[in-house]
Amino acid sequence: MEAMPILLVEDNEDDVILIQYALEEAGIGNPVHVVESGEEAIAYLSASGKYSDRHEFPLPRVVFLDLKLPGKSGHDVLKWMTQRESLNDVIRVVLTGSDDPLDLKKSYDLGANGYLTKPLTPEQLRHPSRNLRTVLLGRPIPRDLVSAH
Repeated sequence: MEAMPILLVEDNEDDVILIQYALEEAGIGNPVHVVESGEEAIAYLSASGKYSDRHEFPLPRVVFLDLKLPGKSGHDVLKWMTQRESLNDVIRVVLTGSDDPLDLKKSYDLGANGYLTKPLTPEQLRHPSRNLRTVLLGRPIPRDLVSAH
């Protein structure tokens, strides 16, 4: 069985490198597809434009989503995703530098399954309440996979 992909929506190249390192150190070797904007995330998830080939750009199992993006925000992407039944099984983890309780509440209200603050660490990914390996292996999980902080 092919490893289930991760979609990383992040516009900061340094954060992309740190997140990929944290995933690797946590033993999560799934392929990571990176897009830099909310619009690109929507195009990827809807298989449109340059992302139309689902073999090359498969539907991810998990989306790591920064809130502060150029153009459409992470909250805009979450809202868009909740309106697509075909994306119901995609786990949405907000990964942000914001520790604003309003961002946290809004993220969960818009369908986020988790909220982690940057910089992401391997420990955050290995913690039992946040174990993404279970998700990435395709096992059923509770909708509240990841708790705040």
